Amino acid sequence: MNKKFTLVLLFGLLLIGLGFASPLLLRKWRTPLGPSLGLPTSTPTLETLVPTETPSTLSGSASAAAAMPTHTATATAAPLCGGPPLMYVLAIGADSGQSYDYGLADAIRVVRIDFLTPKVTALTFPRDLWVDIPDINTKYNITQGKLNQAYFYGGKGMGYYQGEGEGPGLLARTLQLNFGLRVDHYGAINMNTFVKLVDAAGGIDLYLPEAVDGTSEDPMTIDLGYFPAGQHHFSGEEALRFARIRKKYNDFTRQDHQTMVLCALRAKLKEPTVFARIPQIVSAFQGSVQTDLTPEQIMQLACLLPHLKRENILFASFPPELLPPGRVYNPYYKKTTFAIQADQQALREYVEKFMAGTWPDQPEEPTCP
Repeated sequence: MNKKFTLVLLFGLLLIGLGFASPLLLRKWRTPLGPSLGLPTSTPTLETLVPTETPSTLSGSASAAAAMPTHTATATAAPLCGGPPLMYVLAIGADSGQSYDYGLADAIRVVRIDFLTPKVTALTFPRDLWVDIPDINTKYNITQGKLNQAYFYGGKGMGYYQGEGEGPGLLARTLQLNFGLRVDHYGAINMNTFVKLVDAAGGIDLYLPEAVDGTSEDPMTIDLGYFPAGQHHFSGEEALRFARIRKKYNDFTRQDHQTMVLCALRAKLKEPTVFARIPQIVSAFQGSVQTDLTPEQIMQLACLLPHLKRENILFASFPPELLPPGRVYNPYYKKTTFAIQADQQALREYVEKFMAGTWPDQPEEPTCP
C-alpha cells in the first residue's frame, strides 16, 4: 500500500456512495493489494444459496458444502455492508520480520465470514500438521512437510514455487489438497506489523485467570517473559510475546492465548476512543500486510465489525484426539522432526462441516468475553 491507497481507503467509499467516483478511482478501489490466489472461488452468490430451515449433515466435497450455508435465504435478505453472502479468508501470522519473502506461517486460521447472519467463525490449523505439499519445482524434491512450511516454500525469496499467490498461494493449495478446503482470499501479517497495530490501537486489555510462564534458561529458546494472573494492559510487544508462548505448554494452549489476544484487540477496536487513532492504524498497515483483498473488501470487513454480536464470533479447533504427536523424517532438514500425523479424512469431515456452517456448535458462553 502507498499514499494513494490511503486516500482511496479514506475517501473511496464516500465517493462511490455519492456516485462521484471516477473510473480510475473505482479500479483502484477494486484492485487486489497483492497477488491473487488464482484458485476457483468457493463463495456463493445470493442466487446459489439453498434455503434451509435447519442445519443438515452434508456429504460430498467441501465446495458443495460451501454452497449450502445454514441460514435461510429469502427474497428480502441482503448481505450487510455490500459484501458477498459468504467469504473464506486464509489468515496467516508470519514469523518474518520486515518482508514476506521468507518466513514460516506461525499461526494459520481460516475465517468463514457470513455477511447475512452476520457471523464470523475461525478454524485453527496446527502448524505442525504433516501434509503433502504440491507444485514445488521438482528439482528440489520436496513433496511433504509441515503445514507451516508450505508458506515458507512458497515465499518468493525461496524460488521453489512458481505458481500464483506466493507463500499464501502455496499454503492455500496445500490446504485444498489435504483437507478439501477452498479459500477466496488471504491476509498475512508479520510480527512487526502486529506490534505496530496493537500499539496504534493504544494497547489491549487482558485478564489472565492463571499465570503464564514463558521464561527460559535455554540459550537456544527465546525468553518470552512471565505474565502473572490478573488484569493486564499489553503493549504490542507484550501481546506478541504472550501470543507466542508454548514451550512449557503445547500448541493448543498457545492457540487459546492467541484467541484471547484477538478478542481483546476486537474489543479495543470497537471502543469510541479508537476513532481518533484511525490514521495511526492505517499507517501501521501501509506496506506491511500481504493480502489479495481489495480496498473495497477491506472496508466491507471493517463495516461488518460493529454488527457482530459476541455470540456470533466463534473460534474452533480440531479435537486433540485427532492430532497425535509424533516424529517424522524431514528430507529438507535431513533429520527427524516433531510433527502431527493426523487422520486426514477425519479432518476433512470437520472442514466440510465448518464450510457448511454446521460446526462448531454455538457455545453456551460467547467465545470472546
